[in-house]
Amino acid sequence: MKKITLLLSLSCIVSNLMAQDPAVSKVWVPDLGNGMYKNPVLYADYSDPDAIRVGDTYYMTASSFGHVPGLPILQSKDLVNWTLTGYALPKLEPQARFDSAQHGNGVWAPAIRYHNNEFMIYYPDPDLGIFMIHAKNIAGPWSAPLLVEAGKGLIDPCPFWDTNGNAYLVHAYAGSRAGIKSLIVLQTMNAAGTMTTSADVLVYDGHQFDPTIEGPKLYKRNGWYYIFAPAGGVPTGWQLVLRSKNIYGPYERKVVMDQGSTKINGPHQGTWVDTKTGEDWFLHFQDAEAYGRIVHLQPMSWKNDWPVIGQDTNGDGKGEPVMTYKKPNVGATYPIATPPSSDEFNGRKMNLSWQWQANPQTGWAFSMDSALRLFTVPVLPKEINLYNQPSLLLQKFSAPEFTVTTKISFRPHWKGEQTGLIIFGTDYATIQLVNQEDGIHVASSRSTHAATNRSDVSTVTKDEVITQPWCYLRVMVKEGAICTFSYSLDGVQFTGIGDPFTAKPGKWVGAKTGLFAISTAKTNDAGSADIDWFRIEK
Repeated sequence: MKKITLLLSLSCIVSNLMAQDPAVSKVWVPDLGNGMYKNPVLYADYSDPDAIRVGDTYYMTASSFGHVPGLPILQSKDLVNWTLTGYALPKLEPQARFDSAQHGNGVWAPAIRYHNNEFMIYYPDPDLGIFMIHAKNIAGPWSAPLLVEAGKGLIDPCPFWDTNGNAYLVHAYAGSRAGIKSLIVLQTMNAAGTMTTSADVLVYDGHQFDPTIEGPKLYKRNGWYYIFAPAGGVPTGWQLVLRSKNIYGPYERKVVMDQGSTKINGPHQGTWVDTKTGEDWFLHFQDAEAYGRIVHLQPMSWKNDWPVIGQDTNGDGKGEPVMTYKKPNVGATYPIATPPSSDEFNGRKMNLSWQWQANPQTGWAFSMDSALRLFTVPVLPKEINLYNQPSLLLQKFSAPEFTVTTKISFRPHWKGEQTGLIIFGTDYATIQLVNQEDGIHVASSRSTHAATNRSDVSTVTKDEVITQPWCYLRVMVKEGAICTFSYSLDGVQFTGIGDPFTAKPGKWVGAKTGLFAISTAKTNDAGSADIDWFRIEK
């Protein structure tokens, strides 16, 4: 193992997260290599996707809730092959609040736009209001968040600049904070889009036909104003489009896509994009429970100035999602690409797949030439499980079936220190190395009511004392998010531990997998774990 070459401060951790790993996924590739693609184009929890085309490049962002860094930036040339190239929020504000885990809070459904030669992202914090950040370059630096409209329960904002230069903001309400929902409202903004300049105007009430309408995206085509919005609930709803010749309405309504005879439930909240060759496409998500809100790509056409999304098999103007389809004609062919997942931890960087459960603190992680060093972080006082532990280093599930294996060297200083792999949601399960009085043991833990803070953590510990310098920890995830854990001392023969565990989603997010290093007591010199590599394979 090479000598440590760089101590990571908070800014260094974020910088390392911004380095791109070009490796193609070994578990999910949507490009079929024959001019066709399969859905989802992102088998990962990129909830509430919004995308734009600037020139010949597509840019996407998504909800990130309380995970850090936030607001992922994905790029594609053909809408099928996506890479994760950065994050627009290196930390969440207000910092003191997001220094602790905020399940289901933080960054909800955003909108990305390109206006006046600048990238802009509008995002809601449902407890604070609607914020905007901007950057000349998609890689940043991004501005600090600016509060455009304060208020509780304001969600899913989308800016719009009309052909006459007037600026507007459309958004919905979260009933949990605002006490009302199923409404779409419109406000004017100043030309720069930095502040609202009018009160809310109700443009659509969905209570009668479209309950829980949310996620509005505002566009203009052929003199018509269109609001694309999902309704009916995340796992059970439909894709609605409203249209009017007047931006304030009244709006006609039409269901333009629903599940129909397919297995694609929802289908929910998304974004309309076009190609330079004149094609139209729609990106949306499907709630796949433990696998998160995975992203699908649908063909889109126009019929009597109404969009038709997906495949309209009976000609009624309402589409159904497709599972395979011809790739978009973007005028060129591009190589296969996917977001990163596996990480060799080489070159003093982590890949972009990693997010912390809260704003990272100095001392949690140190980058080395050929490994990631995690120091044990004390478990929060009065916590009885890891549900609120801010120092969990996690990434999204990335396929219906996959295997995670990691190679770890553990150097504890104190009894009770531990490090290992975790499958995390409202329930969680771990396989870990634990330092006990007689040495290091392999153990596996379950917490089946973690989110409700019940003390039902059960642990199985192996009698064997681990004396080898390296240990291999593994979790296999099978269809249905059924997880089995095992370990090895040589990387070849693996021994199972604990019963199978069925992963559960988190609060508004899918289950995650990742790493942790913790201590049951605060000390003046924490133990550490070197993570040689973390691999996601079939």
